Amino acid sequence: MHPSQWAALHPHAAAIVRQETGDTRDYAALEAASNRGAHLLRKLGLARGDRIAIWCDNRPEYFEICWAAERCGIVFVPVSTRLTAREAEYIIRNCGARLLIAGPTVAEALHLLKSDPAMAATPVLAVGFAAPGAARWEDAAAALPPTPIADQSAGRPMLYSSGSTGSPKGIVHADRPNDITAEHHYEPWLRTDFGLDEHAIFTSPAPLYHAAPLVFGMTAHRLGATVVLFARFGAEEFLRAVQRYRITHAQLVPTMMSRLLRLPEELRRRYDLSSLRAVIHSGAPCPISVKSAFIGWLGLIVFEYYGGSEGFGRTCISAAEWLEHPGSVGRARHGIIHVCDDDGSEVSAGQTGVVYFESAVQVAYHEDPAKTAAASHPDHANWRTFGDVGHVDAEGYLMLTDRQAFMIVSGGVNIYPQEAENVLLGHPFVHDVAVIGVPDADMGEQVKAVVQPIAGTAAGPELANQLIGWCRERLAHYKCPRSVDFVSELPRHENGKLYKRQLREAYWPRR
Repeated sequence: MHPSQWAALHPHAAAIVRQETGDTRDYAALEAASNRGAHLLRKLGLARGDRIAIWCDNRPEYFEICWAAERCGIVFVPVSTRLTAREAEYIIRNCGARLLIAGPTVAEALHLLKSDPAMAATPVLAVGFAAPGAARWEDAAAALPPTPIADQSAGRPMLYSSGSTGSPKGIVHADRPNDITAEHHYEPWLRTDFGLDEHAIFTSPAPLYHAAPLVFGMTAHRLGATVVLFARFGAEEFLRAVQRYRITHAQLVPTMMSRLLRLPEELRRRYDLSSLRAVIHSGAPCPISVKSAFIGWLGLIVFEYYGGSEGFGRTCISAAEWLEHPGSVGRARHGIIHVCDDDGSEVSAGQTGVVYFESAVQVAYHEDPAKTAAASHPDHANWRTFGDVGHVDAEGYLMLTDRQAFMIVSGGVNIYPQEAENVLLGHPFVHDVAVIGVPDADMGEQVKAVVQPIAGTAAGPELANQLIGWCRERLAHYKCPRSVDFVSELPRHENGKLYKRQLREAYWPRR
């Protein structure tokens, strides 16, 4: 169902609750706000198929803006608030956004971005603060009707993922039907697998510019549930929120699970967590020790899924199944799994290869046909891969063992090494560099640069700090190395190919 239908059935049911304050917006308020927002978007000249960028922190208005766009056929593009002005500008310009909506946490970066003549023509609305030269979303929408626009049609998100060159690329799905009340394909999944319904109280305490918190949160609204919105995750704050709001469903990443387990057991026992019916995790590989301990603490309510923003395949596994298949991410629930060798030939159960999903879902990467082609099987256009390597057992349970592109997953966030590599190669003392993920007990992986300095350069802590600083001046800090090691020569083939696996093996224990 659409939130507008829940507003008609249960107008005073809570739709959004701010975790920090308890401030609540019911479905009637969400309906009115999204309608006003839709009128505003139309007033600004935006039509079906146009794109807007949302560069904002977690706040109730984020959902209101998305629902406004969703009900007038507009594509909404979330932009990470951790990006620099230059990085955000790339996404805003690449997606062709006709409007930028920005929150207070990016005020300084917004000022830098707007000083660029190339961005001067892009209209900006501020939400939650006053920005020079920009109207406030709240004020602009307040005077408009709380009733639906005349030409409602379904919009959709366009999420950005890194491309093969290191530049982010938008994930483009086929347009949804015009009818805004048409069922979204996540509705039956969350209802059937996890029991999410109008009686549920759901939270995903991560930034809404990530796919899972946004799409799960909006699906929770489609199912009539209450969404508890965190400004940011804190371990004890999460436990406090479960107790206070009687949260029934939570979506976490393994780093959050690890931080919760690190709380003293005595402290964890102080909180009443009996309301929880499902704790769902994804976003990164979960260490077996963490998952086992989490199930031991909360019981058989821990679920895992594996997939991607592209949406062409998905696996799921319950706690009971996982205890019988530790380390597995489950069996296919959407799409058919095929594991293939480097030549594209399908291998038998137990053999390792590239994991493909056979699916009818239509998806492409915005303005990047090469990346679109690279994600597809050479002989089967509807077999596509997220770039992971693994195997399935005789019962169809998938085990992931590596990633094709050596993408780094730190705290559930995807980090693509080539962005940092490109920046570091611009430093005058760097001859060659490889950026890899190394083990981190808290974040799962941390970013490390392995540098071959220019001949005659003094390699040591001073240069390492200089390189980290150089990178942080040009990229969001989470993408930059936290440590630097120096080598006399990187392991490259004579054709220039870097043997990154060789580098990684020195830092990872045998698995």
